[in-house]
Amino acid sequence: MSEKSPAEEPAAVDPARPADPAEPIGEVAEKEWWDDPRMPWKSKPGRQDIACWTAFALTGLYGLVMLPLRPVIFAASPYVLAGITGSRTAVVTIGALTAVGGGHWWPVGLVLATLAIMKFDWIYFWAGKLWGRGLIEIIAGRSARSARRAAKAEALADKYGPVAVLATYVLPLPSPIIYAAVGSAGMRWRTFVALDAISAFSTRVIFMFLGYKIGKPAVRVVELIADYSWYLSLAIIAGMILAWAWGHWRAKGREKLGSEA
Repeated sequence: MSEKSPAEEPAAVDPARPADPAEPIGEVAEKEWWDDPRMPWKSKPGRQDIACWTAFALTGLYGLVMLPLRPVIFAASPYVLAGITGSRTAVVTIGALTAVGGGHWWPVGLVLATLAIMKFDWIYFWAGKLWGRGLIEIIAGRSARSARRAAKAEALADKYGPVAVLATYVLPLPSPIIYAAVGSAGMRWRTFVALDAISAFSTRVIFMFLGYKIGKPAVRVVELIADYSWYLSLAIIAGMILAWAWGHWRAKGREKLGSEA
């Protein structure tokens, strides 16, 4: 039996030598839970990242829950809706009720609506501070249309900064992207909070004044909405279910086409 030549013998492995990352090690190491391109961070998240992401997720859950409840809350009391959502409809109604002698607590409604309309804005600003463009990339990646809107909003925030924050209350702009962009650009917390509060308060004043000028006709519309509030809520719930079913059906169809290709 011939012995192996030195060239054929396996090289001795030094246990003290660190492994070369380029060398195959048998099985591919399993990814960590946070190592996902759908997440906004680029490295292992810390406590602030987890807290901010949790708050961001809760805002989405809050929006889903409140969507069908708005008509019912509005019918019960515009002050309650103003204090929960800062709704323009609620603020206009409070102004209209004041015009006909039924809105003695309008200053309270104004303050509550101002605080409510800006309650989640700090989360998006914080996300911009933490992750830079991470949150913007997530929002932009939903569709080609979302990407175009995100690019325009980010460019507006980069160019105008404070003015862009003010504009989110009067123009149909994706405010989360604006707030994340100015946070990423280095705007100070106190500057952002001051701009946000001024914008929220001034626009609530304008809407309440409009309601005051409209007066009784606006109150009649409110009474009509109150009479059919439960029907509106049920219609919204049905629409949400249909939208979910449609999206689920389309996703299944894409999976089927992919498997047949």
